[in-house]
Amino acid sequence: MDQQIINLYDEYTHKPLSREEFLGRLSKITGSMTAALALLPMIEVNQAYAAVTSSQELFTEYISYPGVPAEMRAYVARPKAEKKYPAVVVIHENRGLNAHIEDVARRAANAGYLAIAPNALAPIGGTPANEDEALTKFTELKAENNLLNFINVFSYLKTRKDCNQQFGCIGFCWGGAMANSLAVNVPELKAAVSFYGRQPEAADVPKIRAALQLHYGALDERVNAGIAAFETALKAAGKTYELYIYEGAQHAFHNDTAPSRYNEAAAKLAWKRSLDFFGKYLKG
Repeated sequence: MDQQIINLYDEYTHKPLSREEFLGRLSKITGSMTAALALLPMIEVNQAYAAVTSSQELFTEYISYPGVPAEMRAYVARPKAEKKYPAVVVIHENRGLNAHIEDVARRAANAGYLAIAPNALAPIGGTPANEDEALTKFTELKAENNLLNFINVFSYLKTRKDCNQQFGCIGFCWGGAMANSLAVNVPELKAAVSFYGRQPEAADVPKIRAALQLHYGALDERVNAGIAAFETALKAAGKTYELYIYEGAQHAFHNDTAPSRYNEAAAKLAWKRSLDFFGKYLKG
């Protein structure tokens, strides 16, 4: 697909542009509004495309825990055997908790983890079915409240009898930035995996105690602009990290509900690396 189109969609989902402006600019690239509308199903995220991981061998539930300005909600998945597991916090993109992220949580659970996927939008009404509405709701989140709501998940995990208090996190896009923020703000975090997430300020890097694993798509110019400064700060502070850039991969290359950007080879390799990383720092 034309890189201009992918870049435009990335701008739409992260600025965000209005729907009207996005379609207007898309029609100029494609030549007509009819062509633009015909192309939309090949561009936009569609939860019907998600690879659905079976929950047959898993225990799953929805839980709540304290948040601001209202309670947080989260999806939980773990193996059925009742024992203590290392915990992995799974952090969604800027669409809220959806079927895709719940599927990712089940993948982590099948690898032997207590996976918990909080919904950042829960305190302000939850995730709308309409993606445009979900993107708009993210602009309503207060950064300080939002960070606290994700920090609070670790306090909740400490109350669970099935958690051994070995903590990791993994986030995608908006969630990748949150994974980096948690590495800065949660001292007991042992492993943080960030997929194409915005990098923290260099001044905050010395606060990181977790081992980091960072995944980027080579074609993701917007996010990749921050790699050099982040890596320089990590090296200067003597932090433990792994950094991978996947050639030919776009932003959101791991999301199998994004047909124009999903890269199966890169996604599978990055996921294997993530599980190996958690195995080393949470199970080792």
